[in-house]
Amino acid sequence: MSGAIDLSQKLSTFSDHWSPRTVGQFNACDVMVVKVQGEFVWHKHNDTDDFFLVLKGILDIELRDRTVTLTPGQMYIVPKGVEHRPVAREEVHLLLIEPTGTPNTGDAATAAPRKV
Repeated sequence: MSGAIDLSQKLSTFSDHWSPRTVGQFNACDVMVVKVQGEFVWHKHNDTDDFFLVLKGILDIELRDRTVTLTPGQMYIVPKGVEHRPVAREEVHLLLIEPTGTPNTGDAATAAPRKV
């Protein structure tokens, strides 16, 4: 890395939701920012945990047996194989870390393409 990465600046370059942007790589993982609003699909990742860090807004991560609510500065890791659905009633900004190439829906056929 040649310098600091300004996450707010990176988030200001796009407006679409549920379309993560890779801002760096760390130990074979993509570090991404994303804007979300509304309900994502129920899904699971069989081979990896799912990391969420809220930068702005309030995010509900619905699990089949409970809901985890995150506010700015809070994070949650969904264990691999656990079904979940992120829900944002208003726009939320997130930092995500996933192994490079991990489909955001847990299924390559339905995943959004990675953007830089």
